[in-house]
Amino acid sequence: MKTFHRFNVMILFAILAATSVAQAQTNITLSGKVLDSDNNEPIAGANITIKNTVLGTISDGDGKFTLSSKVQLPLTLVISFLGYKTQEVAVSSAEALDVKLVPGALLGEEVVISASRVEESELKSPVAIEKLDLRAIKETPAPGFYDALENVKGVQMTTSSLTFKVPNTRGFNIPNNFRFVQLADGVDMQAATLGVPLGNAIGPTELDIESVEITPGAASALYGMNAINGMANLTSKSPFLYQGLSVYQKTGVNHVDGIDYDPSLLSETAIRYAKAFNNKFAFKINAGYLQATDWRGDTKTDQNPNSAASTGNPAYAELNVADHPAYDAWNKYGDDSGSNAVTVTGINYNGNTNRSFVVRRTGYWEKDLVPGKVDNFKFDAALHYRLGRNAELSYAYRFGIMDGLFQRGNKIQLDNTTVQNHKVELKGANYLVRSYLSIENTGDSYNLKPLSDNLDLTHRSNNSWRDTFKAALQSEINAGADLAEAMRRARVAADAGRAEPGTPEFQQLKNTIVGINNWDHISAVPTTGTATGGAWLHQKSRTYHTDLQYDLTNKISFVDVLVGADLRIYEIIPDGNNFVDFSRPIAERTTPLDDGSFGNNVHYTKFGVFAQLTKKLFAEKLKLFGSLRVDQNLEFDPKVNPRIAVVYTAAQNHNFRASFQNGFRFPALFEALSFVNNGNIRRVGGLPFINDGLNYLDNSYTLASVNAFNAAVNADVATGMTTNNAAVKNKGVLQATALAPTRPERINSFEVGYKSVLLNSTLVIDFDAYTNEYDGFLGQVEVSVPYALNSAEPLNPSTQLEVGSDEAAVAMVQANRNQQQKRYRVYTNARNKYNNYGSSLGITYNVYKKYTVAGNVNYNAISKNKQPDVFVTGFNTPNWFTNISFGNREVAKNIGFNVVYRWQQSFLWESPLANGKIPAYHTFDAQVTYKVPHLKSTLKVGGSNIFNNRYIQYAAGPTIGGLYYAAITVDGLFN
Repeated sequence: MKTFHRFNVMILFAILAATSVAQAQTNITLSGKVLDSDNNEPIAGANITIKNTVLGTISDGDGKFTLSSKVQLPLTLVISFLGYKTQEVAVSSAEALDVKLVPGALLGEEVVISASRVEESELKSPVAIEKLDLRAIKETPAPGFYDALENVKGVQMTTSSLTFKVPNTRGFNIPNNFRFVQLADGVDMQAATLGVPLGNAIGPTELDIESVEITPGAASALYGMNAINGMANLTSKSPFLYQGLSVYQKTGVNHVDGIDYDPSLLSETAIRYAKAFNNKFAFKINAGYLQATDWRGDTKTDQNPNSAASTGNPAYAELNVADHPAYDAWNKYGDDSGSNAVTVTGINYNGNTNRSFVVRRTGYWEKDLVPGKVDNFKFDAALHYRLGRNAELSYAYRFGIMDGLFQRGNKIQLDNTTVQNHKVELKGANYLVRSYLSIENTGDSYNLKPLSDNLDLTHRSNNSWRDTFKAALQSEINAGADLAEAMRRARVAADAGRAEPGTPEFQQLKNTIVGINNWDHISAVPTTGTATGGAWLHQKSRTYHTDLQYDLTNKISFVDVLVGADLRIYEIIPDGNNFVDFSRPIAERTTPLDDGSFGNNVHYTKFGVFAQLTKKLFAEKLKLFGSLRVDQNLEFDPKVNPRIAVVYTAAQNHNFRASFQNGFRFPALFEALSFVNNGNIRRVGGLPFINDGLNYLDNSYTLASVNAFNAAVNADVATGMTTNNAAVKNKGVLQATALAPTRPERINSFEVGYKSVLLNSTLVIDFDAYTNEYDGFLGQVEVSVPYALNSAEPLNPSTQLEVGSDEAAVAMVQANRNQQQKRYRVYTNARNKYNNYGSSLGITYNVYKKYTVAGNVNYNAISKNKQPDVFVTGFNTPNWFTNISFGNREVAKNIGFNVVYRWQQSFLWESPLANGKIPAYHTFDAQVTYKVPHLKSTLKVGGSNIFNNRYIQYAAGPTIGGLYYAAITVDGLFN
């Protein structure tokens, strides 16, 4: 609470200091009419702003406008409207104006902000940047504006759920992308403890989005924190410029083939109302609701590298993969090598009386553990007040509640997850002060891995299941069954009586487990009985953020100067399961105190300052950029992020650019501070104090070597060697990890580019190429710490066995028994440096009248290192992908269309949850739009993946099919 009060005081002083620049002057009222130059018809909803100020208004239904301000004459008005050339009008008197806009905005006229934090021409941006403006959003054949990001040059989209999509650029893709920042009106959309950006779940609605800017590649020199792979900046509509009542309704259908689910309706509704009073005060209210049947993950690919070897029978490798006793499917949980794998020994088979088999519990399919239905409600409201010609004060509140499925270390089913934002902002012509508070609550969410584990464990403990399986296996072998059939029958016998999906007993048991927060009790489950281990994901956090910037361009004559600073404080409320109070003793961290809490709140603080210099030379043909940023995380030393860039314009239309920057990424909350036990694998953050008393950094074996070691031991035991002797013989296969404490990840990025507008502004060419070097790449490595046999205190360092000893090797033979080892999945830095590189080319051509062809082709690759690393980095990016579109926004009066073709090459996906080849895929999206001007309405009919070409985007991800929709938008009533 004290932190919150300090935060409010900080906001108040920042605003009071900045508002002192407002000055009182006499009002001047300007009026006029905005017309179409071709037919002299009035244009309703045109934007009229006073250049270099925050003041503006819009035209009414008759094209008329009135604008009162204290700006003294002469001044310049900027008039713009979707589909027309922007026009500047010099005004020297208060006489009524008739402004005629020319239809057909020229290609390449876009203005962007994200590249340099100030307005500049997209053509002369110092780094690659892409923009979706209002017209592009309206014309996209994608179901929504967020889906349209997948068509942007350089962007790779990962769809975890209909409500949860994450963009990425330039490689190293993961579903919860720490390296790509999403901002909505300056607010970071990342849910702090979940570690995932929720831009499409709580960001602007379809009615309120004005533009989206994508900055591929490193942006941390100006934005700091985690923007080393790229950034998306979502900008909503101003209530001063976009007034009136708007309504949106989309109805669609997916699962049309009935393979994963019956054909299902999708419905999305949005409403927006905005009103301004005397060009002084304005407000807006938005609400949106979506409900649908989600895409389903049901891929049966086996990812256990030792499935065949674990049987001890080479002939078994020829059988169907699903018959392997150690089968580990992509979209199945509880069948992995975590807590629910057992070793069956002493089997008399094929002349050998001491056969050993690694067998995994049956587990449950993802489709049986998740509801499949998703919904998403979001609401936001804002109040805006103009303090003068150059200052606008605003307060905005945003709320989102969502369901959906996403992948972190495991699959997480979000259920009633809420995020709230409170933002106060003061914006002037040359300064910005912004503070916001984000509040996160994961609601009734749950983790599919411990849910599946505990569903099995409440039926039988691992030992009981193993003994039942062993007895049935031997009985079936003695009766003459072949090994594969004997394994199948033994599994049926061991699973007899367990809760089966679709039954009331299953649903009741699932609800019980989902309602239990503590995942640590998995190993303490009795032979049969009530669940004591849970799956509830119960996380709460607050994020306090303040940033400011000041443009000193008008203060310094010879160079443009921009300075800024930001402060962010994460406050985590310990849940005793994912996040704990590390000041408490290890054994007590997951136990609640008398007041029900799990200790003191945990804080994680970052702050930074930056300065940018810009200099124009040779009649503005040459533009030089230099910036320097210093970031400090209290857990690490300060980090310096420089950027230098140059843009050269030749023959007016040819713009060449080059830039170099250094960037750092501090570990995200989960990477830094997690302490969660999940299937007897404790996921731990990388900060050094977490290792105290656990010793996984300097006394552990890598998981890969443990798996190889077990396979080698099983092979020797199958020849008659004793288990202990086989363990000592093969102990050299075990590899010690010797991990270092986590440090920030660093990137050095070099980029060149070219952008031009040719052929009388009908052709745009945009090319960029980059190379990145990652040093200290952050990822996860799974390790095993050996403990004395049957240790009663597995967290007591005195019971640890020394890595490399014979005793440690013997203890690791049956590596999944908790009393002999403790497994950790540790966030740490790669030992190697990684270099990736690539390029992209985008072309847009207005071929005839309003017919436009556009396309982009993208290439990304990574250099191979000679030495293997402690973990797999997961580049997770296809070498080649492309988008091609063809459309006409007015092929006939009020009728437009657009078609997009998308293709992506196959590639290898690697992650802690699943690994495997992602097949190539291609899709077609299409839409037809019909406008009804006198009703202020637009009807849009279309589909994404219209030929229903089923595909997946990542290992263990959902299978995505066709989605067909019709949407109607009524925009600007009563304005």
